[in-house]
Amino acid sequence: MKKQAALKGNTLKNQAKESPVNRVMGLKNWGLILFLSIIWGGSFFFIEVALKQLPPLTIVMSRVGLASIILLAVCWLKGENFPASPRMWGAFFTVGALNNSIPFCLIVWGQTHIESGLASILNATTPIFSVVLTHFLTREERLTSNRVTGVLLGWIGVTTLIGIESLRGFGIEILGQIAVLGAAFSYACAAIYGRRFKDISPLVVATGMVCSSTIMMLPPALILERPWNLSAGPVTLSAVFALAALSTALAYIIYFKVLATSGPTNILLVTFLIPVSAITLGSVFLGERLSWGAFAGMGLIFTGLLAMDGRVLHKIKGSSFQVPRKKDS
Repeated sequence: MKKQAALKGNTLKNQAKESPVNRVMGLKNWGLILFLSIIWGGSFFFIEVALKQLPPLTIVMSRVGLASIILLAVCWLKGENFPASPRMWGAFFTVGALNNSIPFCLIVWGQTHIESGLASILNATTPIFSVVLTHFLTREERLTSNRVTGVLLGWIGVTTLIGIESLRGFGIEILGQIAVLGAAFSYACAAIYGRRFKDISPLVVATGMVCSSTIMMLPPALILERPWNLSAGPVTLSAVFALAALSTALAYIIYFKVLATSGPTNILLVTFLIPVSAITLGSVFLGERLSWGAFAGMGLIFTGLLAMDGRVLHKIKGSSFQVPRKKDS
C-alpha cells in the first residue's frame, strides 16, 4: 500500500511538472510570444492607418470577414469538422460578440479620438478585469492578497493614465479611453465564457467565433456606412489586410498553439509586450508622442499585472528567505 501511495504521489508530481501551466518555456515558445505581441501590437497601428480613409464598422467587418476566409481555408486543409448543434453555434455567436465584434468596434472607435499607443496600454487592463470577474462569476480562482494588490495598482495606473484633471472636463478623448477600457472588459468576459469550449479544437472555436462575428458585422456596416461608396488607397487596403491576416487569423493560430504548450499563465506575458510594439510603431511611423503620465500609468498597470501573476514575487521571497549554507572547513 505504501509503495502504491508513493508511486501515485510521484505520478501526480510528474503530471504537475508536465502541466502546461507549470511548464518552462523553450526558445521556440518565447519567440512565438514575442512575435504574437508584435502582430497584436501592430493591430493598433494598422487600425490607425486604416482610419485615415475608412470608417470604424467597415474596418471591423473587413477584419473579421477576411480572417474568417483564411481560418476556414486552414480548417479545410487540416480536415477539421465543425459542430452542427445550434446550441454550439449560439455559443460561437456569443463568444464572437464578446471577443471580436464588441471590443473591435470599441477599440476602432476609441482610436478615432486617442493615439494607438495609449489604446494599447488601456487594452492591457484585460487581465485586471479578468481576475475580478473570475472571482465573482466562477468558483475556480479566488482573489488573493497578490491579486487585490495588483487590481488596485492597475486602477491607480488607469487613473494616472487618463489624468484626474481630464475627468473634470470629460471630453471626447475621455470617451475614447473609456471605449477601449470597455473593450478590455469585453475581452475578460470572453475569456471566462470561452472556458466551455474545452472539448473542441481551438482552431474550430477561433474559426466559428470569427465567422459568427462576420455575420454580426455585415448588417450594421452595410446599412450605416455603405462601404461600396468608399474609396481606399493601396496603403489603407494593405493595413486592413494585415489587420485581418496577421493580427487576427495568424494571431489566433499562434495564441492557441502557445496556450496549449505553455499554459494560460505564460500567455499572460503577451500583455506586457503588446504596448511596447504598439508604442514603437506609433512613434516611428505615425509621429505619436505619449506624455510622461501615460508611461507612469503603464508602469503601474504592469506592476499590478506582475503582482497578480505572482511568479516574480514568489522568486523574490524565495531568494530573500533562503538561508546560506556554511562552507565546509
